Amino acid sequence: MSLNSNIPSGPLSDKWTEHKFNLKLVNPANKRKFTIIVVGTGLAGASAAASLAELGYNVLNFCFQDTPRRAHSIAAQGGINAAKNYPNDGDSVHRLFYDTIKGGDFRAREANVHRLAEVSNNIIDQCVAQGVPFAREYGGLLDNRSFGGAQVSRTFYARGQTGQQLLLGAYSALMKEVGKGSVKLFPRREMMELVLVDGVARGIIIRNLVTGQLESYAGDAVILATGGYSNAYFLSTNAMGCNVTAAWRAHKKGAFFANPCYTQIHPTCIPVHGDYQSKLTLMSESLRNDGRVWVPKQKGDKRSPASIPEADRDYYLERKYPSFGNLVPRDLASRNAKTVCDEGRGVGSTGLAVYLDFADSIKRLGHKVIQERYGNLFEMYERITGSDPFKEPMMIYPALHYTMGGLWVDYNLMSTIPGLHVLGEANFSDHGANRLGASALMQGLADGYFVIPYTVGHYLASQPIPKIDTSHPAFKAAELETSTRISQLLSIKGKRTVDDFHRELGMLLWDKCGMGRTEEGLQEALVKIPQIREEFWQNVTVTGSEGELNQTLERAGRVADFLEFAEVLVTDALHRKESCGGHFREESQTPEGEALRQDDTFCYVGAWEFKGVGQAPVLHKEPLTFEAVSLSQRSYK
Repeated sequence: MSLNSNIPSGPLSDKWTEHKFNLKLVNPANKRKFTIIVVGTGLAGASAAASLAELGYNVLNFCFQDTPRRAHSIAAQGGINAAKNYPNDGDSVHRLFYDTIKGGDFRAREANVHRLAEVSNNIIDQCVAQGVPFAREYGGLLDNRSFGGAQVSRTFYARGQTGQQLLLGAYSALMKEVGKGSVKLFPRREMMELVLVDGVARGIIIRNLVTGQLESYAGDAVILATGGYSNAYFLSTNAMGCNVTAAWRAHKKGAFFANPCYTQIHPTCIPVHGDYQSKLTLMSESLRNDGRVWVPKQKGDKRSPASIPEADRDYYLERKYPSFGNLVPRDLASRNAKTVCDEGRGVGSTGLAVYLDFADSIKRLGHKVIQERYGNLFEMYERITGSDPFKEPMMIYPALHYTMGGLWVDYNLMSTIPGLHVLGEANFSDHGANRLGASALMQGLADGYFVIPYTVGHYLASQPIPKIDTSHPAFKAAELETSTRISQLLSIKGKRTVDDFHRELGMLLWDKCGMGRTEEGLQEALVKIPQIREEFWQNVTVTGSEGELNQTLERAGRVADFLEFAEVLVTDALHRKESCGGHFREESQTPEGEALRQDDTFCYVGAWEFKGVGQAPVLHKEPLTFEAVSLSQRSYK
């Protein structure tokens, strides 16, 4: 299969406008004849379901949480980007586009990124109209703050709760359509299988997480908005339920997986504090606006931070990157934190932490201003660590956060399976090798509110879609496949817990395929992963039964998929011998120790085709071309 990105012709700034005009439309009276399945109720899923229902489609919307309000989008803290240029500091659609392309280390599609920048302003207008309580200046205008990778202030925010407030806005739009009957909402359901009829996505199999029963649903198109896969690493900032299962099921049915090794390691997380920790907590990147990152200059300096004078402190980001300072992109901040800790200058009991210090900002701006900007974040940090950031510096360290890789999609957000569209973090399309902060919320809402309503209509109007229902043999076969897999998990009766296997896999991925990667380490991981997977299917213990609420069974299914997916993730990392974004191949670095891209060899999207569990996937390449920007080694100095 060849990859056709379906990027429109013409000037970059006109592509989306012309494309919208050329897309086929569905007559308003005919929209009610189509049923669209949307899996996921985060920002991408909820906005898509609400928008499509508002247009007149029948929408079936699924989530594994007990309410759409618990989608992981709620955890986003710092803000959402848009090119409004309210501070009058030089921002524009083109600058947002350029910063995003550069921040992703030139490994994203120009056309997709420019479209994202174009619709960013519409997102803010939409959310304000919904009543999202963005921070405002004294005069009442929307406020902006800075984020990493940009020299302008373009990030709209609601203290440290931006994701929650945006999700409530999308949720209100969704529930309005639920009330009208145009959306049927199915909480506590987990997608277990994608159903294809004649090679086209026509439905899903889900497990009712309360009753344990399998249920089938048919539609005319399927949309996945199921988030990312960083929980493959066990310890991440994601909610513990976040998983790769829906995307992996689609991959096994023919949807190519693009750039799976592109994972974001966020520099501002509370460090690991014990062997039995189950997840990590994010501290918003917005804190780097007013917090200064530093470590002692001398190796092994164990004095308290208050006892270390300015002369003995190394504000290493300000020293190395004077133009951006503490607001360098996440990949640079993360890699530099690892470097100083590897040198023995890390702080805290483990030596795997750096300071994020607000003393200067509190002295300059006052306690009240810092409290207004970051109060809930400071409170959260104190509750977790017992340390008050108003009195002593936070300690932070990088952790797995977002995933830039995902199912491959074309410009219309359709995967290599006809009828299967993929939105938000579940696709690969907009962030390249590194996502700039405050861009995840932007992409999720752009895809759901302003892209998919056009492109899914084009798909439905472009070919005949035969009417089917769940009595079709394809649904029965998919149900049997799902039931057999569940029965197999319950029959093993081994001696190791699901979490024990998950932790072993995660630590292996972190060590061999985390911030630093080597040919030798990745080869070791590819040997070890099948061994862990084989033992899992022989020695895991899954208590309870199928026909009941069974969270151990839920976790077992997700970890089983991580154990298959991890092999593709590491294979992708092994084949990409360059350093780009946060993916530091130690064999490919500049004399100054910075990431060294190899554009002549790796300037493409790597999309992998499934060939069987344990079998080598097949690589397909989508070349990346750049017309509006020039390929260059990134510099933030």
